[in-house]
Amino acid sequence: QVQLVESGGGTVQPGGSLRLSCETSGFSLDYYSIVWYRQAPGEDREGISCIRSSDKSTHYLGSVKGRFTISRDGTKNTVFLQMDSLKPEDTGVYYCAAQFVCGSDGDTFYVAPSPHDYWGQGTQVTVSS
Repeated sequence: QVQLVESGGGTVQPGGSLRLSCETSGFSLDYYSIVWYRQAPGEDREGISCIRSSDKSTHYLGSVKGRFTISRDGTKNTVFLQMDSLKPEDTGVYYCAAQFVCGSDGDTFYVAPSPHDYWGQGTQVTVSS
């Protein structure tokens, strides 16, 4: 059974840091890329970072590049999102998803959701003073 479970969300002041975890089971990280999404209040869910299964390369949306770092621990089947220098606009529910397609085309980050994707339940991140 495929499962993705996010954890590590919480409330932090602007400029602070959080580390999100996405614990996976039921599939191999060598087969699926892992994408982190963010859904701000009242807005659509957007992809912000991914780590590709094919080459373990990492990719970021421009608004988080230089502040967020995605990594994986293959021995624990877990993907992390280290978030530094957090801003109020980073507030939202963060989801991880197992997908086939993600990456960058020049400076443009892209994802391609499909019916074959798997999703976690999300974890809330609030950045507020």
